[in-house]
Amino acid sequence: MFKVLVVEDDKNLRKLMITYLKKNEYVTYEATNGIEALEIMDTNYVDLIISDIMMKEMDGYELTKSLRDANYTIPILLVTAKSTIEDKKEGFLLGADDYMVKPINMEELLLRVKVLLRRANAANETKLIVGNLILDYKQISVVYKTHNYQLTQKEFQLLYKLLSVPNTIFTRQELIEEIWGLESDSDYRTVDVHIKRVREKLKNVREFEIVTIRGIGYKAIIKKD
Repeated sequence: MFKVLVVEDDKNLRKLMITYLKKNEYVTYEATNGIEALEIMDTNYVDLIISDIMMKEMDGYELTKSLRDANYTIPILLVTAKSTIEDKKEGFLLGADDYMVKPINMEELLLRVKVLLRRANAANETKLIVGNLILDYKQISVVYKTHNYQLTQKEFQLLYKLLSVPNTIFTRQELIEEIWGLESDSDYRTVDVHIKRVREKLKNVREFEIVTIRGIGYKAIIKKD
C-alpha cells in the first residue's frame, strides 16, 4: 500500500484529505507544518507528499526545497490558496511535481495522486528501496532518511548487488566478475577492501547488515523492525 504524508495546518481540510485517502486504501501520515513533516519522514518511509504552502514554522516552499536539497525524489503535490502564475512558478522551480488551488475537489486530488505515484513508480524501476534507504542506480546515489552517502561506483555496485537479492551468498569470484569484469586483474582482497569501506561509510544505517561468509564471500541481511 502506498504511504501518503499530508502536511496541512487547516485541521478540517487535513482530516478531509486523510479520510478520502484512507477510503482509497492509502496509508496516511499527517503534519501541521514542514518541521513536523521532516520528523515523520525521519522515521517513516513515504511515497508521496501533499503539502499546503502557507504554514507556520516551515512552509510548503521551504519543505520542498529542503527535501530536494537532500536529494529526495519523492513526488510533492502543493495545495494552496496562492493561485498566481508566479506562485506556481516558484513551487515548480523549487521541485514540486504538481499544484492544486483551493478549494480542492477531492476526486481530482485522488486522480492527481494516482498519476504522480504511477509516474514515480516508472522512475523507480532503477531504484532499490530498503526501509528508509534508497539506492538510485542511475544517479549512483545512496540516501538514508535525509543524509546522502558518498560511495564510489564500485562500492555502490557491490551494495546494490547484495541488497538486490538479500540472504543470498555471493562468492568473491562472482562479485569480481560482475563488478570488475571477467578480464579484471582484481583479486579477492579488492572485494574485501570495498566491502570494508561500504560498512564504514554506512555504519549508521540500520536497515541491513553485510555478513561475511568465511572462506566464501558475502551476503546482505535485511533487518526487521
